[in-house]
Amino acid sequence: MNQQAAITVEGLRKRYGDVQAVDGVSFEVASGEFYGILGPNGAGKTTTLEMVEGLRRPDEGRALLLGQPSWPRDKRLLARIGVQLQASAFFEKLTAREQIHTFAELYGVRRADADAMLERVGLTDKAGVRQDQLSGGQEQRLSIACALVHDPELVFLDEPTTGLDPQARRNLWDLLRDIQSEGRTVVLTTHYMDEAETLCDRVAVMDHGRVLRVGPPRELIGELGVDSLEDVFLHLTGREYRG
Repeated sequence: MNQQAAITVEGLRKRYGDVQAVDGVSFEVASGEFYGILGPNGAGKTTTLEMVEGLRRPDEGRALLLGQPSWPRDKRLLARIGVQLQASAFFEKLTAREQIHTFAELYGVRRADADAMLERVGLTDKAGVRQDQLSGGQEQRLSIACALVHDPELVFLDEPTTGLDPQARRNLWDLLRDIQSEGRTVVLTTHYMDEAETLCDRVAVMDHGRVLRVGPPRELIGELGVDSLEDVFLHLTGREYRG
């Protein structure tokens, strides 16, 4: 294993009945890297991420986070990672401030620091608004703030911009760039090719539970002599990309 790796994934497999959702996935993420797992809906991205995070037990293989196995779950490791799920898991009927204060208390973080994180993601003026009354972009920023409130070294983001309008997506991209610029390792799943090309140092292109190719987006495009990541997918699979 590369001693500089923040994440090492070796031969992950997960089956649901007759469906092989993840089929021998392996990759490595360097410390401080912005790494994308890219592919259409149903490619196996979320299941892969859940096994890497330690939320789901793999049938085969293993994932090491910061040198420690992600499964079985270890409370000491959980304090070093932040997870933003595809479906945000908030407490019912709480305001934005109450939500992030609750997450902060779980990690022993001061409320003043939680309020500072709320300000950082641009939600101070929405602090008294219930989470279910926020816009989609505001709710995603709150979800990311809750994942960052304990200052994790390693951050997982599962399709954070799905369903957002173009302007809200770009605003969130600025926040994600800031997160990584502070030296954190960020792993992002997305089915938006432009998002991966804009944000990621490297991407793993997935389809049908397998990693087809890994590399920096521009290098993959140049290596295959095509114009975009959509064309990379077409070259690797023989079919058009449909996110």
